[in-house]
Amino acid sequence: MSDLRDEAMNSKAWPFEEARKILKRFQGGAPQKGYVLFETGYGPSGLPHIGTFGEVARTTMIRRAFEVISDIPTKLICFSDDLDGMRKVPGNVPSPELLEPHLQRPLTDVPDPFGTHDSFGAHNNAKLNSFLDRFGFEYEFISSTEFYRAGKFDEVLLRCAEKYDAVMEVMLKSLREERRETYSIFLPIHPETGRVLYVPMKHVDAAKGEVTFDDEDGREWTLPVTGGNVKLQWKPDFGARWAALDVDFEMYGKDHSTNTPIYDRICQILGGKKPDHFVYELFLDADGHKISKTTGNGVSIDEWLTYASSESLSYFMYLKPKTAKRMHFDVIPKAVDEYHQQLRAYADQDTKARLNNPVFHIHGADVPASNMVVPFSMLLNLAAVANAEEKAQLWGFIQRYAPEASPDTHPDLDQAAGFAIAYYNDFVKPTKEYRLATDLEREALLDLRGRLAAWEGGLDAEALQSEVFACGRERFDPLRAWFGALYEVLLGAKQGPRFGGFIALYGVAETIALIDDALDGKLVG
Repeated sequence: MSDLRDEAMNSKAWPFEEARKILKRFQGGAPQKGYVLFETGYGPSGLPHIGTFGEVARTTMIRRAFEVISDIPTKLICFSDDLDGMRKVPGNVPSPELLEPHLQRPLTDVPDPFGTHDSFGAHNNAKLNSFLDRFGFEYEFISSTEFYRAGKFDEVLLRCAEKYDAVMEVMLKSLREERRETYSIFLPIHPETGRVLYVPMKHVDAAKGEVTFDDEDGREWTLPVTGGNVKLQWKPDFGARWAALDVDFEMYGKDHSTNTPIYDRICQILGGKKPDHFVYELFLDADGHKISKTTGNGVSIDEWLTYASSESLSYFMYLKPKTAKRMHFDVIPKAVDEYHQQLRAYADQDTKARLNNPVFHIHGADVPASNMVVPFSMLLNLAAVANAEEKAQLWGFIQRYAPEASPDTHPDLDQAAGFAIAYYNDFVKPTKEYRLATDLEREALLDLRGRLAAWEGGLDAEALQSEVFACGRERFDPLRAWFGALYEVLLGAKQGPRFGGFIALYGVAETIALIDDALDGKLVG
């Protein structure tokens, strides 16, 4: 363990870099509460979004790294801001018109449009919990509604009333002049309509812990700040939550970064110690726009798991968190194959290399072995040429290539074969576009056909790759034009696998027949 810790203290993997920053907070020993508290926040205004999972996954990676370098216990909470008012109806829910009458009511008071839970907030919270549980995350889920209404935030809310002017001063500096006139850190919940009100306070009585305001109809009300009668605006809520829970670490997206000084200062005004932060770049959709949980652009949680394993998603989340990345369906195959490449590499790496390997930060010390004897990208191409509709069709090719493999002995591969069928039918098949070979390409393909017809080397992928190279080396400059021709003429795709490996998997005779069909024009149209 000491060798592992020594290496971790010098590792350049970003989770260890962040963990070492957190450790500096506790040079005098464990905090009074007895553990280091990591927090992630969730706004359940729409269906759970893949970016939310990214926060939990990345925070867990830092937490795991911290546990390698320190013996101080840790805890992770996932906090849902489900007492927020529903400011607009999401477009990706059934019968959205039924939600219109409930605008501005807390999400936990809005009926569930899916009809499965007590409220819309509860439905979205359950979706989040269900997904996080599938990954085996160790976390405690906290509902904002529960905390406010059960009085667990009462102490910090009374402190907000006491320090009202100081907190307001921080907030007013960040607001436009017209917004300042109506702004209050407190949002009262109307006793009759149940709506979250954005109205100015006429009076804040710190001694009584009460606020007085006029509702939208001009009627005056006085409410206690405790017991869930009011909630905090989202920026003050950040800082107040840090102070109330004594949070030590929280990460959030770049769109929050300008608010960090506001969150920190409010936390300090309310008697807390500001946590350490990590700001990550945002995910982008296929068109380069920010992914939004409300509009549902990009890839959803369930969609990723329709086409790939959960571990591949964790791998994608690990990569360059401070770089904006496209998160569209076309990133999935690459993530799957790279994840398994890292698994295979891990087995032979020393401690230093292992701590820098993404799979350590996904699995901890218990990294599984990969049994993906066929890359996912290859399974996609196999599905394409075989027009496969069931994974059993792929297994016929797989077992000829790797006789020792079976669905029982290679469950990851069996799962991937099913994913490949789904991905092929939804994304590859609709975009397949074959073309005829040029005269030079025809010459090279005939050369390859002749070599394969005379082939006696079995299913040796590397030897077959050498034959493919030989057909193109003297004819194409750059050589990648030859491989592009193979993909476009034989597979109807712009990109493809190592072709020698594809021949070994698909079969020599089958590849000869494929070349014949291409040269006869049978694949076009």
